Amino acid sequence: MDNAELKSFAEADEVREFPKGRVELVKIGGGIVGRATFEPGWRWSESVQPIAGTDSCEAPHFQYHVSGVLKVLMDDGTELECKPGDVSLLPSGHDAWVVGDEPVVVVDFQGMADYARSE
Repeated sequence: MDNAELKSFAEADEVREFPKGRVELVKIGGGIVGRATFEPGWRWSESVQPIAGTDSCEAPHFQYHVSGVLKVLMDDGTELECKPGDVSLLPSGHDAWVVGDEPVVVVDFQGMADYARSE
């Protein structure tokens, strides 16, 4: 890291949209940070799985939960309920969905580079 950098999700480098959700990506410091918004009714296995083509989400996540409640079911059966103010570390192999009527917003510092990429 040689220079100071400042980026804004308001001017994201890339935006990916999918049913009931979107990811905004900023490239900074040689990495990629993503802000994901999942609307009520969103579920990875219904919304993103057809794009990913895998049985479970294979993207590892290290994320800060800004708003809403996100339920995560790991392939090994572990369940997490992530709420605003939480920080979660999710290895590959999980499903997730929005709980309730409030959109979920997370800032993800790992795992968004290829998330919901349709190419």
